[in-house]
Amino acid sequence: MEYFKFNNQQSPEKGSLLISEPFLPDPNFERTVVLMCEHNEEGAFGFVLNKPSEVMLHELLEDFSIYDQRVYVGGPVQHDTLHFVHRSREVSGGTELTPGLFWGGNFEEVQSLLGSGQLESNDIRFFVGYSGWGTGQLEKELDMDSWIVTPPAASEIIFENSPDELWKVVLNQLGGRFQVYSNYPTDPRLN
Repeated sequence: MEYFKFNNQQSPEKGSLLISEPFLPDPNFERTVVLMCEHNEEGAFGFVLNKPSEVMLHELLEDFSIYDQRVYVGGPVQHDTLHFVHRSREVSGGTELTPGLFWGGNFEEVQSLLGSGQLESNDIRFFVGYSGWGTGQLEKELDMDSWIVTPPAASEIIFENSPDELWKVVLNQLGGRFQVYSNYPTDPRLN
């Protein structure tokens, strides 16, 4: 399935994906895919899409047994915060990142929609913490080729690929040299 057309001069924007280079030395972002929620002159903000935690949401929120999925580690910043992205137009107050993909919204409506089955558990993902960059920080990392930037992504790439495969799937979709990156070993000494 084709999720987006790659433009080599892409700048991160709302809904873009940041894909870490194969040998990015930061353990917080090793082989990660980050969904950008905001990028402006003050900095950038997003969520790591492919780092599930060992914690289930109902372990964090006692009254939330209707959702029996793992919470993801959104990034190294503020692990005492809970965020979510989803693909439900029924949740008010969310920010549309790409057509049909939303960040946040009315939490009580999320609970109600999940409880009634109008929102499926595979159409929402919860995150503890987030990934954040201060003024100019992401641009410096981009100049150092730490990240590959995609155009805004379709929600399918986020919700219909396993976290273990997402990094490879996105790189394969980009094609060319990025497709080659997807097959790089985690530790080149093992090659």
